[in-house]
Amino acid sequence: MTGPRCAEVADAAGDAREGTAPPAERWFLIEHPGPWGRVAFAESGLPDAVVAAADRWAGAHGGRVLLVRRPGRRPRRAGSRRWFRVDSRPGRESVRTGTVVHDDELVTALDDPGQPHDALHLVCAHGRHDTCCAVRGRPVAAALAAADPDRTWECSHVGGCRFAPALVLLPHGFVYGGMPAVDAVTLVKDHAAGLVDPRWLRGRSSLPPAVQAAQHHARSATGELGVDALRPVGLTSNGTRWRVELAGPGCVVELDERFVDAGRPLTCAAVTPGRMRVLDLVSLRVAGRC
Repeated sequence: MTGPRCAEVADAAGDAREGTAPPAERWFLIEHPGPWGRVAFAESGLPDAVVAAADRWAGAHGGRVLLVRRPGRRPRRAGSRRWFRVDSRPGRESVRTGTVVHDDELVTALDDPGQPHDALHLVCAHGRHDTCCAVRGRPVAAALAAADPDRTWECSHVGGCRFAPALVLLPHGFVYGGMPAVDAVTLVKDHAAGLVDPRWLRGRSSLPPAVQAAQHHARSATGELGVDALRPVGLTSNGTRWRVELAGPGCVVELDERFVDAGRPLTCAAVTPGRMRVLDLVSLRVAGRC
C-alpha cells in the first residue's frame, strides 16, 4: 500500500481506545497454523459442519471463534489439533482445553468439558485481514513468546485494526492496543499480579462499550487498577446518554454516545471513510467525594 497505514494514522489522530474492545463473553480457539484467508474461520478449510456448529455456538453464547497458531508459524503436532474454550464473564472466568485427532470432532469439542488451562495471551497477527496486524502484531507475539511460550498464541482478526497491535488476555477478555513490545511484556506481568495498564487498555470484551469507557474514566479518577475492581452494578440509557454505576470503589459515570465520520478509512483494506463511536465523559462522581 502507499501512504501511512491505518494504525499510524489513528496514532497521529489520537483515536480514543477506551470502549473499543470487541464484544465477546466467550471464546472458542482452534489451532490452525495457516495460511489464513481474509475471513480466516470461514476460509480455514475446516469441514462445513464445524464452521456451521461454531457459528451457532457463537450466536447462542455471545462468543467469538478465532484461529490460533504459535508465533513463528511452528507446525502443529501431527495427528492432532488443539482447541480452547474460554469464559470471560466476570466471576465465571475459565479456560478449558483439549485436542482432536479428526477435525469433525471439533463439533463436540464445543460442549466438551475439557481440561483446565492457564491464562492465554493472544496477539492478532492476521496480515491478510489488515497489514497493521501483521507488521505490529508479530513483534509483540515474539516478545511475549520469549517470555512465556506456553501461554502465547498468534490469533486471527480481533477487531479494531487501527489499534494494532491487539493483545487479548484470557480468560478475563481484557483487550489492549497500540503498545510497544516491551510494554506488552510488562502489562502481561502486571495482569498476572492483578493489575491493568490503563495506557493501552481498550476495554473488557464481556462488558458493553459504555461500561468499558466508564471504567477507563473511573480508573483515571480513583487510581484503582485492580483487574476485578470497578465492577458494573447498573447501566441505563435514554438513547445517547449512558449512566453507569460501578462498585469497588463506588462511582457513577455519565457518558454521551455519538457516531462521527472519521473522514478516512479505518482499516488498511478499506477504501471508503468510516464512522467511529465516541463516548464523551459528561460527569463522574466517586462515593465519599461529593
